[in-house]
Amino acid sequence: MKLLPGLIPMLALLLSPLLFAEERLETFDRDPGWDALNNRPAPGTAREVVQDFGFSAAKAVDGGGAIGGSITPDGHPAYYAKIMEERSLNDAMSASGKLFVKSGAGNTLLGFFNAGTLNEWRTPNSVVFRINGRGETFHMHTEYATSKWRAGAGLIGSYNKETDRNNNVELPSGQWYDWTLRYDPAANDGGGGIHATFGEYESFCPIFLEHRKDGATFNRFGILNVVKSVDSPGELWVSKLSLEGAPQDFSADPQWESLRNRETYTSQEVRPVFDVGFSATNHAGGGASGEFGGLFFRGDCRYPEKLGYYGAPLNDLDLSKPLKASGKITLRRGVSDSTSIFGFFHAKDSVEVNPSQQFGTPMNFLGFAVEGPSAEGFFVYPTYRIPNDHQGNAAYGDAPSILPDGATHTWTLLYEPPQDGEAAHITVTLDDQSVTLPLPAEVATAGARFNRFGFVSPWIDGNGQRVYLDDITYTFKQ
Repeated sequence: MKLLPGLIPMLALLLSPLLFAEERLETFDRDPGWDALNNRPAPGTAREVVQDFGFSAAKAVDGGGAIGGSITPDGHPAYYAKIMEERSLNDAMSASGKLFVKSGAGNTLLGFFNAGTLNEWRTPNSVVFRINGRGETFHMHTEYATSKWRAGAGLIGSYNKETDRNNNVELPSGQWYDWTLRYDPAANDGGGGIHATFGEYESFCPIFLEHRKDGATFNRFGILNVVKSVDSPGELWVSKLSLEGAPQDFSADPQWESLRNRETYTSQEVRPVFDVGFSATNHAGGGASGEFGGLFFRGDCRYPEKLGYYGAPLNDLDLSKPLKASGKITLRRGVSDSTSIFGFFHAKDSVEVNPSQQFGTPMNFLGFAVEGPSAEGFFVYPTYRIPNDHQGNAAYGDAPSILPDGATHTWTLLYEPPQDGEAAHITVTLDDQSVTLPLPAEVATAGARFNRFGFVSPWIDGNGQRVYLDDITYTFKQ
């Protein structure tokens, strides 16, 4: 039997809602009006930031001036630095001088960095001191980050293997210290390493051999704020500075390059104030303008205002049948100790206020996380948590890596229940790399329930990320 002309397209049109009724496509060409909780800043949460540092003729040691002042951590980078000929991890670098840290707070970097890649706490392409104010004392660390955001650190102090804790020296504030910072590419059997002295103390930070292969480039030396959420400012001063053995003349303003170092402004980068939802931007590389994303923080399940989500309403879903999702993603900024999670969750259970700080993954969640140890950067990996203490995630070493460089990636998420003797599992793919997480047999009947798809905050607090997603397809009905 032959079908009448035009009947096949008509049948396809009529049947398509039935064939694809379990999944929806959201292109964010307009605001989809998804459900949300605490996803936008409340009035009064923004904080004033005062950056006031650079050259000063008044702060002198044995004649001459100094560089420094009040430096505030914030999501907006600020620095005062000398432009230098580009160096790499194959080149030796050295600096020395005197440092004064005023009593109080603060979290500031001093050393070699790249002005074109200022991004997050462990800023890529850096070999620096980190100076942490602790009231009447302060801590000093040496640290580095490669071009791929992989990092390592040393400290002024000692490491206790039995307790797995660093014993930082409590350095008294309010006095001048002699210091040296020297990168040697031949140290550590060719891996490279950072030699440092501070007062009477010495420190060595090896560069991991795998990290050395990432490479790094440096084109500035100076003072840089820590790029993260707004925090309390600290005051410090550097004098008698030498770079590569050449004394720097601070008898007058050296006219070094500056960025946002003499500004007062309002910042909404306040932890953990979420700023997530529909955006008219096109960072994730979708087919047209419009996406969802923004500033994500870890939450804190002990406080209702520190839990949030942004998600599409779903029919009630469980783990007896498959769950699918896919789309595009870009990570534009990622701070150490930060996590953002995306997937299927429950609008009540996943944001329940409770005293538990045992698990970072919220209850009744199945999806993927963007996270990683600062030593290795960021990964995309499957994770879940459902009733009866069932929870888990794939190991970092098996998961695809993602750089906070604004590049566009495609991703897929697939949950498959037990069938034909095969265990239930979650598979996450980023571009052409995937990782699978097997699940215990009892998970499928453990009572999991989901009624939203999107972003939900983790339950243990931490730092922030800027992430955007677009062209998302997701299961909404089983």
